[in-house]
Amino acid sequence: MIERELTVTNRLGLHARATAKLVQLLSGYRCNATLIAKGREINAKSIMGVMLLAAGQGTQLKLRVDGDDEQAAADAVTDLFDRRFDEDS
Repeated sequence: MIERELTVTNRLGLHARATAKLVQLLSGYRCNATLIAKGREINAKSIMGVMLLAAGQGTQLKLRVDGDDEQAAADAVTDLFDRRFDEDS
C-alpha cells in the first residue's frame, strides 16, 4: 500500500472536468484507489465519490493505492496533480 499527501492547486479545484480526468486515469490501473479528505474516504475511481468531496483549491487530500500496479498509479496521480490537471497555464 502506498499513501501520498496531495494538494489541489488548480484554480477550479476538483470540478467535473478535473474529476473525470482523475477517474479516467485511474480506470487504467488494477489497484484500488482511495481519496481521503474532510473526514471522508471515497473510491477515487468513482466520479460521484470524488465530486462529493467538493475539493476546492488548497484542499489537502490523502491518496491511498493498494494492488498490483500501485506504484505506477500513485506516480500518475501525483503527476496529474502536479500538472494542475493541465488546466492552469
